[in-house]
Amino acid sequence: MPELPEVETTRRILEPYLLGQRIQKLRHQDPTRYRRTEWAEGRRVLATSRRGKYLLLQLDHNLEVVVHLGMTGGFRFEPHRHTRLTLTLPNQTLYYTDPRRFGRWWVVEAGDYREIGLLERMGPEPLSSDFTLASFEQALRCTKRKIKEVLLAQEAVAGVGNIYADESLWLSQIHPERPANTLLPSEIKRLYRAVREVLQQAVEAGGSTLSDASYRQPSGEPGYFQFHHQAYDRAGQPCKRKGCKGSIEKKVVGGRGTHFCPRCQRL
Repeated sequence: MPELPEVETTRRILEPYLLGQRIQKLRHQDPTRYRRTEWAEGRRVLATSRRGKYLLLQLDHNLEVVVHLGMTGGFRFEPHRHTRLTLTLPNQTLYYTDPRRFGRWWVVEAGDYREIGLLERMGPEPLSSDFTLASFEQALRCTKRKIKEVLLAQEAVAGVGNIYADESLWLSQIHPERPANTLLPSEIKRLYRAVREVLQQAVEAGGSTLSDASYRQPSGEPGYFQFHHQAYDRAGQPCKRKGCKGSIEKKVVGGRGTHFCPRCQRL
């Protein structure tokens, strides 16, 4: 599933094509997944932003387009066999593709996220000043859930999914099944720094394109952070931590395949 780095990469690439442009047409055949898109037609794009894993387009007349890419959603500059929606601008057509059809679009009055519950309760953006060590520590102290589950829930910090949770926990040497409220202050500090470091590096690398190639940048180019993965998708391979002789294992935590080194991420 596209996570913060993939959505942010997509936003940055699309922004020059969208800003100041008037949406001429939004075409699709699935009003259940793509809701009230007719509201956006004829409206000008004033700004683009991102909240967690959601792409947001601010329109005039106090409207907003909210896009969740689901598991396989993305944009292309050329038609694609899995195109589900086309966004026509004066000088450009963008093609929204989604092989597995889990992505969703909403057009809403700006800030009205009542039908998108996660947006209303989402935690701070990890690469912003709102994400502080104090707020992160407070969020972890309040729950006995496994730390991997807490990271995936989006309430302690926004935008972290399966890939970057595994990478952050590996970097901070924390076992994914540790109850969050058992982490020591020093461990929380390591994890806080790891989340920021991993996400920043992943954004700079254009996100991660895995073996299924479900995520690609709008140009069709892959992301490149997968070449820097230390844990995710490396089951059975040696741990890359200097001095560690362990191997990466995979198990299910919180319903998600989870990669970690049991030797240097001790439970």
